[in-house]
Amino acid sequence: MSLTKPCLVLFLALAGLFVNAADKPNILMIAIDDQNDWIGFMGGHPNAKTPHIDALAASGTAFTNAHCQSPLCNPSRTSLMVSKRPGSTGIYGLKPWFRDVAELADLETLPQFLMRNGYKTYTAGKIYHGGHGKKDGEWDVVGPGASGKPFPPKKLVNTPQPHKLVDWGKFDHKDEEKGDWLVADWTEQQLDNMPKDEPFFMACGFFLPHVPCYATQKWFDMHPEETTQLPLIKRDDRKDTPRFSWYIHWKLPEPRLEFLEDAGEWMNLTRSYLACTTFVDSQVKRVLDALDRNGLRENTIIVLWSDHGWHIGEKEITGKNTLWDDGTRVPLLFAGPGVKAGQVCTKPAELLDVYPTLADLIGSEKTEQLEGVSLLPQLQDASAERKRPAITTHNAGNHGIRSENWRYIVYADGSEELYNMVEDPNEWTNLAGNPEYADVIAEHKKFVPTGDLPPAPNSAARVLIYENGRVNWEGEDIPEGAPIPEITR
Repeated sequence: MSLTKPCLVLFLALAGLFVNAADKPNILMIAIDDQNDWIGFMGGHPNAKTPHIDALAASGTAFTNAHCQSPLCNPSRTSLMVSKRPGSTGIYGLKPWFRDVAELADLETLPQFLMRNGYKTYTAGKIYHGGHGKKDGEWDVVGPGASGKPFPPKKLVNTPQPHKLVDWGKFDHKDEEKGDWLVADWTEQQLDNMPKDEPFFMACGFFLPHVPCYATQKWFDMHPEETTQLPLIKRDDRKDTPRFSWYIHWKLPEPRLEFLEDAGEWMNLTRSYLACTTFVDSQVKRVLDALDRNGLRENTIIVLWSDHGWHIGEKEITGKNTLWDDGTRVPLLFAGPGVKAGQVCTKPAELLDVYPTLADLIGSEKTEQLEGVSLLPQLQDASAERKRPAITTHNAGNHGIRSENWRYIVYADGSEELYNMVEDPNEWTNLAGNPEYADVIAEHKKFVPTGDLPPAPNSAARVLIYENGRVNWEGEDIPEGAPIPEITR
């Protein structure tokens, strides 16, 4: 039997399953797009300035070894919101919206789960990819969508592929015009007028530092060129990585390190990304201030996350779409009721753990659908045992396995990488060919997913298929031995 949302809510209410809903804690979810580990508490860049996110982290439990389930927006956000791996849904690319796949249409998303448990749900900005979910019964109240606007009259940087979003720098505009400012505005207004007789789930999704990384002079001034460090790199870092590592971002609009250096843009991009991150930190403060002035902080669970990382020259590239730490490591923190304050957890954590963790924090029964594991033990004791590593998948058969001390990568053709993340945190030395580490590889191989589904119908944009020894990238066969594309160099 299939029930519409209003009928389902009425049915559950009559069944007595909304017991003490008004006594449940509120939930504030803050999502940041394309935010790598250049956050103060994560130590990803020495010039990161994120005082408000850092203060929030100190008020709860911060995970410094958290990883996305896909280094791409749509599959990562789908995975978090339904707590299933990309290989379990077949959602690997920027398309399709999972609700358009017949086999996935009935999955209960996080906001739907919370509705069923008595929460009124609100959203603004980017939570699902591409504005999806705004008109699909996912939310009770919908605010402004995500936006990188305003844009300059023409692109600031002449990148090799002229994609309008792949741009960065400063130009004459006002912070109050920015899409993220408007999202924070709306969120503040909702919190200022929030009813006191029902718990709420507020999902606030910021667009920056996703490209275009545009910031006003104020934020650039906080990251002066003379004191800003460029990312640490190793020249020819890809010499010991498999050829397949190129396939998963074969021809992308994000330029490579060679272009940044030749065009004199590496420092500009670095500062732009840092400036946008600091700007978003200021918008996080505005939302948290609204919680405080309305007396909501004490009874509100706060979870902050990003959908994946972002390279700025590391491994000779920019952008996402990789299985290294720069592509997978993300900020993740919880604060509020049920969360121990002042903790830093180095155990591996996954974004698909957010859904079951929130279910535990509000004391509601979890469904069998969830593939994530609750982080409640670590929220109560950061040293609590975590039996499984974090697993990231980018198209079927390509997996990164991140334990507390190691990263193991296996590609669809069987080629491998292994890094000692204690001695080599930048992943500069691939140990996979060294027989001394056979036992380490064998231990991590136990966690490699099997039986990945093929791409869902109508999959597109950054989809790779490997079958019978042949590589097909976005519908184009890559001949064996084809030269690495120079189009984005």
